[in-house]
Amino acid sequence: HPPPVATDKEEQKRLLENRPDQPPQPKVLRIAIIGAPNAGKSTLCNQLLGRKVFPVSKKVHTTRCKARGVITHEDTQLIILDTPGLTNPLKAKRHNLDEAMLTDPWDSMKHADLVLVLVDVSDHWTRNSLSKEVLKCLCQFPHIPSVLVLNKVDILKKKFLLLEIATDLTEGIVNGKKLEVKSSPKQDSRSSVKPPLHLTQASPSESKVPGSPFGQEKNQAQEGSGLDRSSDAEAAGTGEGPKHHGAKDLKEMKGWPHFQEIFMLAALRGEEVDTLKRYLLMQAKPGPWEFHSDVLTSQSPQEICDNIIREKLLEYLPLEVPYGVTQVTDVWEEGECGELLIVQSLLVPRESHKRMLIGRGGKVISRIAQEAGQDLMNAFLCEVRLKLKVEVK
Repeated sequence: HPPPVATDKEEQKRLLENRPDQPPQPKVLRIAIIGAPNAGKSTLCNQLLGRKVFPVSKKVHTTRCKARGVITHEDTQLIILDTPGLTNPLKAKRHNLDEAMLTDPWDSMKHADLVLVLVDVSDHWTRNSLSKEVLKCLCQFPHIPSVLVLNKVDILKKKFLLLEIATDLTEGIVNGKKLEVKSSPKQDSRSSVKPPLHLTQASPSESKVPGSPFGQEKNQAQEGSGLDRSSDAEAAGTGEGPKHHGAKDLKEMKGWPHFQEIFMLAALRGEEVDTLKRYLLMQAKPGPWEFHSDVLTSQSPQEICDNIIREKLLEYLPLEVPYGVTQVTDVWEEGECGELLIVQSLLVPRESHKRMLIGRGGKVISRIAQEAGQDLMNAFLCEVRLKLKVEVK
């Protein structure tokens, strides 16, 4: 079971400064998760951690800062760098985003041992090519191993499209092997995630990764169409690392031919997330832990609280309204029975915004307080009494 987050700011600070209680031969892996805004990065982080500590919303730019999640399993520590969605200066200006939102994903890449590139396959406008920002990031750090994660597979009605999407996003090459399509009888699958395409490995000499789509034997590919990585690798498989790509290449690129693996999952439902987690644990290399095993996130309890309330504001308020709300914590204390009492003021620029936020008969604000309180109980594992006040600033 993942540890809860400390409710006391000082206690959390002490935990973060505590010397890691690592075993004699510790292993570690730093993972940067990048992708377009709203690809599901924070949802995936929460599922990997086993507790909700990162805000999630359908609106873009819910994640505003670089925060770390920590998974400690036996002798291995995975450090997840949840980064803001990769965006450009023009969009950043439109959403009144902090300068840090442009630089944070790049900073995370500098510290990463592995990059997960998350793509939302339910978005038919963007799913067949990686965004220019993501490609720029990969081109800048070609030496860092990368893995493609296709998310929201359960929403995709036509599962055969996964084959086309996977080919486009990898330029037909994974781990230096060419992808080849093999058709087989149509499937009738009950699971929302199990894709009709089966990614198999042609050369038996290669090491198998348990649980990874490529680590499965050919005879398991009974249904749907299969993708086979034939051993006659193209130029990409010459044994050399990925070359640097120039600005000219970037214009013509749709995918990245240097991914090591492809995973398909539904992060919101938690389907196939364990498969990815097992793979990540296996990729860890010998090295010192960064955190004590009781640490789940580098955020302070107040940051988690602010982020989760903000998530609800984004969820229930229209258009740009939530982006103009300022949050001020008035009370943060432990009650007589050990419960956590939180009072927060939400300051809005206009009277009309105040009416919207309170809602008819106080319905909107009470729903936000109830749902945020529930999420905070999950993060802190204690009773939480949350009160929200709305004022015009």
